[in-house]
Amino acid sequence: MADEKKAKKKPKINPKRISMPKQTPEERVRNFEEVALGFTPELAIQEAERCLQCKKPKCVEGCPVEIDIPGFIAKIVEKDFNGSIAVLKEKQALAAVCGRVCPQEEQCEILCILGKKMEPVAVGRLERFAADYEASQGKVEIPHIAKKTGKRVAVVGTGPAGVTVAADLAVLGHDIVMYEALHDVGGVLMYGIPEFRLPKDIVRREVDYVKKLGVEIIFDYVVGKTRTINALLEDFDAIFVGAGAGLPWFLEIPGENLNGVYSANEYLTRVNLMKGFRFPEFDTPIKRPRRVAVVGGGNVAMDSARTALRLGADESHIVYRRSREELPARLEEVENAEEEGVIFDFLTLPIRCIGNDHGWLVGMECLKMELGAPDDSGRRRPVPIEGSNFVMECEAMVASIGNSPNPLIPQTTTGLEIGRKGNIVADEETGLTSLDKVWAGGDVVTGAATVINAMGAGRKAARSMHEYLTGENNK
Repeated sequence: MADEKKAKKKPKINPKRISMPKQTPEERVRNFEEVALGFTPELAIQEAERCLQCKKPKCVEGCPVEIDIPGFIAKIVEKDFNGSIAVLKEKQALAAVCGRVCPQEEQCEILCILGKKMEPVAVGRLERFAADYEASQGKVEIPHIAKKTGKRVAVVGTGPAGVTVAADLAVLGHDIVMYEALHDVGGVLMYGIPEFRLPKDIVRREVDYVKKLGVEIIFDYVVGKTRTINALLEDFDAIFVGAGAGLPWFLEIPGENLNGVYSANEYLTRVNLMKGFRFPEFDTPIKRPRRVAVVGGGNVAMDSARTALRLGADESHIVYRRSREELPARLEEVENAEEEGVIFDFLTLPIRCIGNDHGWLVGMECLKMELGAPDDSGRRRPVPIEGSNFVMECEAMVASIGNSPNPLIPQTTTGLEIGRKGNIVADEETGLTSLDKVWAGGDVVTGAATVINAMGAGRKAARSMHEYLTGENNK
């Protein structure tokens, strides 16, 4: 009897999550290849076995696209890896992307019951594994596509929100045409996130899945200039605007017009989308300064600072007006940057860019800060220390303090309500705008946010659009 009880006893759970192999800092700082190498099947199974398979999983409540997290993890435990990706695809089309760049630690993983006493299950790493395993088999399963409805939908932008809408509506039988302003797919996934964090072949692979659902993509088509939203309405039954937030913010300090001052958008686009790091193989020259200062503390700032090192900078600085505790970037990205040698200048605020006689940046005048009372964000407000001025030498400054939607579509669309920050105003639950037959979602509505939140907005919009197109919301 004792032996029988012992046999039924559950195996002890590993309190720590399984580490993911990655390149050493010394190796990766010299190349643009992906830093994290992913789980082997054996490591994935070990991590998946840590999942408690809760009857009422809190993790699902934290997922903007409502993925059955215990369900896809259970398939990994069973070694049914194709079954795992099938569960994921019931709710989203970008698993390989989300598994790499989404902040699971702030969404699903933070609600993991295991995390109350141990480290939470590494949901993102398992999601990435399932998607990469499917790709390694060279065969992508296409879901059943409903009978054609005869309805045509235009999707503006091929970023996360647009891809989600296109995939969801294509499966439901609608004809989808996507319009992309650039020459490649993916939006911010392609131009804003470096190769070492999100390989571009993976973005193309994920979007190729959407094309296999029958979606048509038209490139080099600038909606608002080539043709307006109002004009497109003449040919389509509904439109979704997922044009992102491509208008960068600057510090608005003297000297920002000097050569060597970039927005993070321009800096990363030159390197990522236009392959500046492979010049002259790709005809996109990019200056390789010896000292780079990146102003900001988010994931984009980390991407910029780490990119500068890979382009050969001797010094790459993160200049942030608060302390390390207030950094908005993912902890994983901060730690990777520290390992690679990025220098963090906390409690520092640039107030002037300094140039030489030829109009090139040579430094920034800065103030030291101290933290005061919390502001509206809940973080302690940075307060300048009088007389603490000093000059930081640098040949390039990258402003990475945020973005707004490009004003082109708002300015050229009649009847569209626009918010005070230039964002399109849309219903939070449906994505419906003030203009009949037009929905919007993602960064063009919220301002710069996460990939998974944009996908969540796309999912809600697709649901609402389908109800409209089929007349279900009139029943």
